[in-house]
Amino acid sequence: MANDKNTQETLKTELSNLEAEQSLLGTIILNNEYLSRVLEFLLPEHFYEPAHQKIYTQIIHNVEKVSIVANQITLKQFFENDENIKAIGGAKYLSTLLASASGIFDIADYGRIIYDLALKRKLVMIGEDVVNRVYKTENNLSAQEQIEQAEANLFDLAEKGGNGKSDFRNISFSIKETLDKTLLARKRDSHISGVSTGFTDLDKMLSGLQQSDLFILAGRPSMGKTAIAINIAVNSCKYLNPDLDDKKNLKAVGFFSLEMSSDQLASRILSMECSINATKFRTGQLSENEWEVVATRSAEIAKMPFFIDDTPALSISAIRTRARRMLRKNNLGLLVIDYLQLIRGSSSRSAENRVQEVSEITQGLKAIAKELNIPVIALSQLSRAVEQREDKRPQLSDLRESGSIEQDADVVAFIYRDSYYKERTRPPENEVDKFQKWKNEMQQVAHKAEFIIAKQRNGPVGSVELFFDAEFTRFGNLDVYHN
Repeated sequence: MANDKNTQETLKTELSNLEAEQSLLGTIILNNEYLSRVLEFLLPEHFYEPAHQKIYTQIIHNVEKVSIVANQITLKQFFENDENIKAIGGAKYLSTLLASASGIFDIADYGRIIYDLALKRKLVMIGEDVVNRVYKTENNLSAQEQIEQAEANLFDLAEKGGNGKSDFRNISFSIKETLDKTLLARKRDSHISGVSTGFTDLDKMLSGLQQSDLFILAGRPSMGKTAIAINIAVNSCKYLNPDLDDKKNLKAVGFFSLEMSSDQLASRILSMECSINATKFRTGQLSENEWEVVATRSAEIAKMPFFIDDTPALSISAIRTRARRMLRKNNLGLLVIDYLQLIRGSSSRSAENRVQEVSEITQGLKAIAKELNIPVIALSQLSRAVEQREDKRPQLSDLRESGSIEQDADVVAFIYRDSYYKERTRPPENEVDKFQKWKNEMQQVAHKAEFIIAKQRNGPVGSVELFFDAEFTRFGNLDVYHN
């Protein structure tokens, strides 16, 4: 047992390189110009020796913050006064660092050695945490929840390089990002800065689906929420990937289908793309011509980086973990969730009321959008209050558990079809006048849908009319302009 412990301690000490740390610091002290070669990726906490962390921090403070050269003279007092450095020699240690300096090697190489060893030490700590959590008898987390927690820690390590926190950024970075988006929108024929929905008038109002935005799309049952979500997801996938043969630059679309199975979703996509009624896919009653169309289009659709997860009753933490994994493996560009009310909150909130659980879920979805820097579309049900009004068009107050949904979302939109309610007022055919009037009114609204933008944090609100084809559960641009 003692031998095992000694072996572990030896391995831990091997996950550091004090000579590399000394050489790097000594070289930077001799010539501060070298700092720029490592500053972008090497942080003070990446050094193993605590004294080296303090020295590196002081060098950055001198050079970057107060524009004072960090050399043998300006650092001498710091070396004499700091307790950590006094413990290893004080001002004499400054001479040790300078003696270790070398101009032969590329300082960035030593910086990467230090950085890599820091990540490995973090990796060991994550592994130890996983083992300790598993063996803790008072830990009530399930195995799946512990896996998700471990994956979250690994993702954080992979994305943030062991820093574990983001820092303030000068406004110049944000201004540059804004101007880059503006230039991109200016160059595009569509004049949008985000991801296209495939609907011209909607893109104009939204400027496309924006990165880090949470987009809530709500409606009553049978209005076509899932249908339009599928339409937008497929259109966006085509927009993000104009060349499907360019494997390196493919951007994935993720679709969490908590209600429908993946094969049901696939049949809807085939119906929409092939202009064939979805019922025929269930019955198999396809003509030879239709089979040819399906064979051609399905081969094209299969190339698309479109990923479906139909696991039911996922928790918000599981969705976050799987989205991170998809970003890492498939370069995720858009996430769609169908639908919000089917997501579970964390186990710690299960006994509390539903409003608090939904609040946790919407905050989690917004966090995913910001962390992964992608648009997230979440579908939502509306309350029955809509049915009690004469005008059935949805309002923000109709959102179920509405407070947190409305608050956390960047955009809240509703899908509304007047034809759905008009169909249910059909009079008997023997009442000729009433039936004819109803028929005329139905013809006016039969293929129309309203996409109502009720809230947009950074843009206008209003309504866009879309074409709706019930046979193929397909939405499209509505031509309302005539020569």
